[in-house]
Amino acid sequence: MPPVPRGMSAAMPKSKDAGKTLKRIIGYLMQYKFRLLLVLLCIIVSAYAAARSSLFLKTLIDDYVTPMVEHYTSELMAGMIRSILLLAAVFLAGVVSTFLYNRLMIPVGQGILKKVRDQMFDKMEQLPIRYFDVNAHGDIMSRYTNDTDTMRQMIAQTIPQLMNSVVSVVVLLVSMISVSIWLTLVTLCFTALNLFISTKVGGLSGRYFVSQQAQLGDLNGYVEEMINGQKVIKVFNREEKTIETFDAKNNALRESARKAFFISSMVMPVVMNMGYVQYAVLAIVGGAMAIGGVGGITIGAIVSFLQLSRNFNRPIDMIGQQVSAIVMALAGAERIFRLMDEEPEQDGGTITLVRAKYDMTGEKLLETPELTDIWAWKIPQEDGTFEYRRLTGDIRLNHVDFGYVPDKQVLYDIDIYAEPGQKVAFVGHTGAGKTTITNLLNRFYDIQGGSITYDGIDITDICKSDLRRSLGVILQDVNLFTGTVMENIRYGRQDATDEECIAAAKLANADSFIRVLPQGYQTVLAGDGSGLSQGQRQLIAIARAAVADPPVLIMDEATSSIDTRTESIVQKGMDGLMYGRTVFVIAHRLSTVQNADVIMVIDAGHIIERGNHEQLIAKRGQYYRLYTGAFELE
Repeated sequence: MPPVPRGMSAAMPKSKDAGKTLKRIIGYLMQYKFRLLLVLLCIIVSAYAAARSSLFLKTLIDDYVTPMVEHYTSELMAGMIRSILLLAAVFLAGVVSTFLYNRLMIPVGQGILKKVRDQMFDKMEQLPIRYFDVNAHGDIMSRYTNDTDTMRQMIAQTIPQLMNSVVSVVVLLVSMISVSIWLTLVTLCFTALNLFISTKVGGLSGRYFVSQQAQLGDLNGYVEEMINGQKVIKVFNREEKTIETFDAKNNALRESARKAFFISSMVMPVVMNMGYVQYAVLAIVGGAMAIGGVGGITIGAIVSFLQLSRNFNRPIDMIGQQVSAIVMALAGAERIFRLMDEEPEQDGGTITLVRAKYDMTGEKLLETPELTDIWAWKIPQEDGTFEYRRLTGDIRLNHVDFGYVPDKQVLYDIDIYAEPGQKVAFVGHTGAGKTTITNLLNRFYDIQGGSITYDGIDITDICKSDLRRSLGVILQDVNLFTGTVMENIRYGRQDATDEECIAAAKLANADSFIRVLPQGYQTVLAGDGSGLSQGQRQLIAIARAAVADPPVLIMDEATSSIDTRTESIVQKGMDGLMYGRTVFVIAHRLSTVQNADVIMVIDAGHIIERGNHEQLIAKRGQYYRLYTGAFELE
């Protein structure tokens, strides 16, 4: 990629509060204060070595070469050799300093990058589900990849290079002034002219680069859409039309890129030619001053100054590019800090979930670290003691109103009474509000009206982690993690033994297909279980929930990806898993909810019918129409 021309920064993403963002980055840098002081010292030594090499030309020509042309002596030769050796030492110091400051900045950049990623991931795990609903997952991922890498480059490379350029400009300017203030003024005039020309040309090309990026995004989006839609394209024979549309978009991108790079490519030739003109003008002016005896200019001073002026333009050109890179990096860093500053998920609950047992009288629950069959709520009392209330799975929604956004209500006056051990089913068209109800039970979202109680306790008083630990959730969209089948099942309960995981797999009817995998339970799954069928992935998810042994189960379309034959087999295992537990079931297939204790028919956020299968059929209402019209809602 060609260097970004000066003036392009106006077309690039900018931080809304660059000062605040930069201050936070400096806060990270201050953790490496001693190392940064060494870096600054190395940069000064490196810049001095570069300037000293140019100044040495004046000493070499005026003090040794010219006198030896007129009269050679061994003393002059010895002095010249000593000076050359001294210069070699300066060069060596410069090389070592450049190596050192680049080497010193590597752990700084990587250390800050690790800390930033750790802090981002920690914050991400604390964020509410709502955040992931309103922010694209690809956008969140880009903060871990593109934005953090841009920030690392700024810290480890761009900032040190900018410091090096600024120090070099200062050292070279002082060196030029020490040789000739008049020639220095001529150089500064040419520098100002170069800056003016490159800024104008860069600003013009910047507008075309913006257009190019827009066209590139449009083209990439079209390619991605066509890749995802290949089956549809071929079914309807749209290949030719698709190619025509791509050609049109590709031509638009080519034109934008051609104009952008044509204009930006003019910057370098203009700057280089201006450098040649500057070199010639300085030689002429310096020669005239030497001949006229103005300012004490010598041949050695002219040669030295010409070298200094060439070196002076290079860091000035670099500063413009480095500033543009920093502007882009600050925009990425601001996105990172915006994620870090997000409000974490609020809890406020004080009631926890513990294992408990009855005392000797069989009347009072006592907390015990031993694994028993009794789950209990540990409720703090005002006097500092605790009350232990057995978890039975009695869940009630009382006049619940909810909306994902304030001005758009989703649920209206929802009343649900799930008694311990009952199987409660929700049916209704997509978007009716079925999944929303289960999300409220998990407190992924908080309600706007009414209350939800769990064993007589308002769920807002229960710690979210303990509330969710009591709820086993099996979703339609299965997420399997990179690791073995055994590890994916054990994800439900980390202290589960291999035997318990295998028993859970048998309960979910997953054992038979797992054993025929290449390494059985030790088969490594990757790519979200891409080597398995959707039904097999769902069976592993059911086994994962089974090993967790939760008091309450929520099944959101849990068997929708399994064929009818497999579903009938799995359903027997599911019945065993659901025995003695309160279960909430969402299903499109009405055949899977016929044995529910109560069925809720939901439409547009309202419960319009409730009862068991026979009662609802007898009512000949919405459920009857759904059941007799089709066995699947979708």
